[in-house]
Amino acid sequence: MFSLSVLLLTLMLLNFKLLISAETVVTCDGPFVQRLICDTGVISVQSATFGRTSSLICSAGRPPSEISNTQCSIDVPAVSKRCNGLRQCEIDAQGLAPRDPCVGTYKYYTTNYICIPAETSVICHGGYGYLKCEYGKIQINTANYGRTDKTTCSEGRPSSELQNTNCYSPNALSPVSKSCNGLESCEVFATHTVFTDPCFGTYKYLAISYFCLPPGVRSSLVCEHETSVLNCDDGTIISIQSANYGRTDGSTCSTGRPAPQLAKTDCYALNTQTVVASGCEGKNSCSILASNSVFSDPCGGTFKYLYILYTCEYK
Repeated sequence: MFSLSVLLLTLMLLNFKLLISAETVVTCDGPFVQRLICDTGVISVQSATFGRTSSLICSAGRPPSEISNTQCSIDVPAVSKRCNGLRQCEIDAQGLAPRDPCVGTYKYYTTNYICIPAETSVICHGGYGYLKCEYGKIQINTANYGRTDKTTCSEGRPSSELQNTNCYSPNALSPVSKSCNGLESCEVFATHTVFTDPCFGTYKYLAISYFCLPPGVRSSLVCEHETSVLNCDDGTIISIQSANYGRTDGSTCSTGRPAPQLAKTDCYALNTQTVVASGCEGKNSCSILASNSVFSDPCGGTFKYLYILYTCEYK
């Protein structure tokens, strides 16, 4: 399963020789806690599944009938939703999966994630935050206006305002990205006048993770049916670093779209980079339509977008 943010970060970080660590966590079904931890950087979930693909894992004390079905697996999007962009994440495994994929089989959760060298910022409701890159330009990785724990921004607040820790704004990523991407510094305001209020009565905060694109890397993001225009200065030509036509989060290009069109967040068109490079590589400027007619349709029924990273090189 592919994730655009993971793929782009992996390509970029490898290109620029920065370190990524990969981790896998397995948690048996039941009253257990799954812990994801990054000693450096922040969590970026690559895949999270619930089921059974091995007869050995989480098998101690189980009868053969409960471990023989090894063709059982479903995605668990709640893991990436709750953990991406955090340095540490603890999740109660019981009831985490959206459904039981194989009744009668004893199952387990498997989460694969990487730690990316991102910066983080937390701004309590009503406050201003300042993001800055000493070198390069800001690229927002994750953003949430809500509450996912009881301790952050809790000082002086009544307990009743801190209990809901499953609070996520549906539109936080888009306005933060529009305000900050491509800049060396930016200011963000944590308030429900900017973001949708996802949990009335809960005291919220804006949690952001971001990384600094190396100097010279540019980005383009357009929604499906729109045209991406890439431009370089005179005397330079386009070099495509990475690209994806699909969907890897539920908030980008989501305005006015029904939930079923935003639910699939592991959508990746395998031919994206080839098509974009064919139309743009070596040119001073180019235009690419974000459309199924240009790319293959990687996920029917999902509203997609085209995201491109590129540099301008001297001829």
